[in-house]
Amino acid sequence: MSVAGKRIYQTVIDVESLHARLRDPSLVIIDTRFNLFDVDEGHAAYLEAHIPGALYVDLDKDLSGPPLTDRGRHPLPSPQALDTLFSRLGIGADSQVVAYDQRDAVTAARFWWMLRYMGHAAVAVLDGGWKAWTGAGHPGTGGEESRPPTTFHGTPRREWLITIDQVAGAKRLIDARDPRRYRGEQEPLDPVAGHIPGAVNRFHGENLDADGHFLAPEALARGFETVLGGTPMEQAVCYCGSGVTACHDLLAALHAGLGDGCLYVGSWSEWCSDSARPVATGAQPGSMEG
Repeated sequence: MSVAGKRIYQTVIDVESLHARLRDPSLVIIDTRFNLFDVDEGHAAYLEAHIPGALYVDLDKDLSGPPLTDRGRHPLPSPQALDTLFSRLGIGADSQVVAYDQRDAVTAARFWWMLRYMGHAAVAVLDGGWKAWTGAGHPGTGGEESRPPTTFHGTPRREWLITIDQVAGAKRLIDARDPRRYRGEQEPLDPVAGHIPGAVNRFHGENLDADGHFLAPEALARGFETVLGGTPMEQAVCYCGSGVTACHDLLAALHAGLGDGCLYVGSWSEWCSDSARPVATGAQPGSMEG
C-alpha cells in the first residue's frame, strides 16, 4: 500500500527500508525496549544508543494505565490518555510510525496494537529490532530526543477489545505464552499457574526465526490455521500474561494475511486473580465446566 508515492507499512518493516526513510519528516520512530525484571534497563539502553530520531516509551508508564477496562498487570490506558501520549510523540494523520524493541518485537507489538486500536493504521514493527539495526552496521545516537507535538484525536476500535465478562463467549481463545506457562508447569509472574479453560496455545516465539525475524507470511498462516481450527481470525481472542505478548500473535496473524483478531488485555494476570474462576492445566484446552 502506498500514498503519494510512499509505501505504507502496517505490520513489519525491514531494517534497510527503515534506514532509507530516516530523513522522511513524516516518520516517527518509537523505542519500546523494556525488561519486566529490570524496569529501568530499557530507558538506560535508549539513552546509551538508539536509532536516530527515536523517542522512548515505557511499558509501565506510557503503555499501561489505571485499571478501567481490565485489572491485569498492564491495564490499557484510556482513549484520552492515548490521545495525549500520541500527541506528545508527534504522531499526525500522515505519520508513518515504526516501533522497535531489543529483538523479539514483544513490547513493540503492544505499541503497534495500541496505536492501531486508536485508528492509526500506518504503524509497523521493525523486524529484528535493535539487534537487527546494529547487526546491519547502522549507527545509533545517544541521549534523549523529542519532536514537535501534534494534536492526535483517535477513535478506539472497541470491537477489538475483549473484557473479562466476554471471555467465556469467545469462539477461539489463543494463549501466547510459553508452553510451560500454558501447561501450568511454571509461572514466574502470577500467583496461579495454568491457562484459561478452552484456550489453545500459540507461543509468540513461534512467530519468529532463530534470529528474531518474523517468519514468512505463508509459514505464519500455516501455524495459525492449526490453532484457529477453522475459526476466522476476526472471531479469535488472544491473551497472554498481561496483554503484551498477545499483541505479538495479533501482529503475526495480520502479517500472515489472516485479518485482525481481538485482545483480552487483562489476560491471565486478571483471570487468575479470582480463585472462583476455573483454571486448566496440561497440554489440552480444557473447558469452562472444569
